[in-house]
Amino acid sequence: MQFKTLLKQISGKRVLVLGDVMVDHYIWGTVKRISPEAPVPVVDVNSESVRLGGAGNVVNNILGLGGKVSFCSVIGEDQAGHWIRERVASKGIEPDGLIVEKERPTTKKTRIVAHQQQVVRFDHEQRGAFLAKTSRALAAYIMNMLSQVDCLAISDYSKGVVAKPLLRKILPSAIQRGIPIVVDPKVSHFPFYKKVTLVTPNNLEASQASGIEIENEASLLRAGEVLLKKLASEAVLITRGEQGMSLFEKSGTVTHIPTEAKQVFDVTGAGDTVLSTLSLALAVGAPLPLAAKLANIAAGIVVGIVGTASVESAMLQKALSELS
Repeated sequence: MQFKTLLKQISGKRVLVLGDVMVDHYIWGTVKRISPEAPVPVVDVNSESVRLGGAGNVVNNILGLGGKVSFCSVIGEDQAGHWIRERVASKGIEPDGLIVEKERPTTKKTRIVAHQQQVVRFDHEQRGAFLAKTSRALAAYIMNMLSQVDCLAISDYSKGVVAKPLLRKILPSAIQRGIPIVVDPKVSHFPFYKKVTLVTPNNLEASQASGIEIENEASLLRAGEVLLKKLASEAVLITRGEQGMSLFEKSGTVTHIPTEAKQVFDVTGAGDTVLSTLSLALAVGAPLPLAAKLANIAAGIVVGIVGTASVESAMLQKALSELS
């Protein structure tokens, strides 16, 4: 199975995305002077844009690659929550999986960007566990959807959706059904992900979760081995920035994949792209090394775009053509 064949096969596959959705709000401008009130830049605003962020960007990527999505997350009863619900529905996704918790705000991140550089970010959010009724609604939706999807993608931004009680309810059922489970993790939640198919920590997360500071190939190999043993997963994919990715499989096989990025402007959303591409590739039964290599190429595209970005099938096809 080659890349172009794989790209055709993933079209139409359905992924259940579970995770923390948020609004990504961008204010774009230029800086020409420093404020006389304080030693800070004055940004002259040119435009603003709003996008689905967090797990919502995983949704964007899957749709962009030709896949289908069922989406499960939590929003507030506020303007940002209403916007997310309308945006999701406008993409042809049933919004039933967006559970409303009136008692807390929808997560919103506002970034001010000038001359392709982020100046500052401010967050509106409330972390921590959701109400018991919210967790029950999440579990009920997921259990109902498992029979209709080809893969489960978990996008953990540690805002509260991906919690131990929820995963204890849903993961055994997904595993029993043979559904591939791919997780973009948070370090504090690593014990929750046992026996999933694939976990995709970055270099720092892999160091923290394994207790081994990754400084060279020897320490990288030890960290990968420790994580595989801890999680009892099929594989661990450590994303390593300009050094590419390293795939550790339960069989003992290790595959190092060099980066495909030509220019790196912004790594925001790269993990979402990796999670999305892997999920679709595993949904069609692609071998793990091939899936990881395709995800690496996709990530190399989005890091060359400023702001939360998602990959599209045409962009990936162009990149594949340039490789051949």
